[in-house]
Amino acid sequence: MTDAESQGPIGVLGATSIVGKCLLPLLTERGWEVTAFSRQAITQLNVGVRWQRLNPSHSSSSYLAVKDENIPLWVCAAPIWILPNYFWLLEAHRAKRVVVISSTSRFTKQGSTDPEEQAIAHRLIEAEACVRSWAESRGVEWVILRPTLIYGFGKDKNLAEIARFIRRFNFFPLFGKATGLRQPIHAQDVADACYSALLKPNAANREYNLSGGETLTYREMVTRVFVALSCRPRMVAAPLWLFRIIIRVLRCTRRYRNWSVAMAERMNEDLVFDHTDAARDLNFAPRPFQLSVKDVLQEKL
Repeated sequence: MTDAESQGPIGVLGATSIVGKCLLPLLTERGWEVTAFSRQAITQLNVGVRWQRLNPSHSSSSYLAVKDENIPLWVCAAPIWILPNYFWLLEAHRAKRVVVISSTSRFTKQGSTDPEEQAIAHRLIEAEACVRSWAESRGVEWVILRPTLIYGFGKDKNLAEIARFIRRFNFFPLFGKATGLRQPIHAQDVADACYSALLKPNAANREYNLSGGETLTYREMVTRVFVALSCRPRMVAAPLWLFRIIIRVLRCTRRYRNWSVAMAERMNEDLVFDHTDAARDLNFAPRPFQLSVKDVLQEKL
């Protein structure tokens, strides 16, 4: 498989995710035949993309009765633990390489004080091992990409959530000095890395950490969200006991049900990863953290 290989079929799982929506136009603009799979009903069609809705009741036997097409290249932009449910789909289309998005949370949340976050880390670790084992047993090349803190288009669960909190309450609480380092990565840069990973021969059977093009403190990251919203930064230092109360109240709402005290504790921890390998093998060159209003307020892609 080489960079010069002619355009052909590509399958995308999780096509309605933030990275999937960035990836689809990238593929179609370069002449690839894209089949996008999603468990959601599709309301916005992309030119040059053939959509397939994955029904939970589908079985491999019923699907194979109507599908017989080679799709050698695949990207899974859905959570990595979803992919094992669709190994049969990749086998049905005789996959040769699959690029999967995991997360550096597999490292950062292992030691979390929150059991739910620990469970997420273990789920990521187990899913990565499952993908490697399945692919190697089937002779399929695999590439695992682990982004850090993904943001963009107001659709992420990171900076967009901070922005929503700021717009609602006109301040943001910080634990201590909030000097822990972060490397936010734009969803489009993750999509670009997926595209490179599909085609680069030396990326086969490798794992890559993907971090953003700028390293900054948690406090500075939040400050830039305020600036992007054209709001005067108002950050309130809160003790951990107060965070526990705030989180307990917020978790009663659907919007903030996944927030935890561990999120506050990490504000002073460095979550920094080296992307040298990705730069070398994938020509990965992420943008600096130049946040704009379109990155924190939701808009259609």
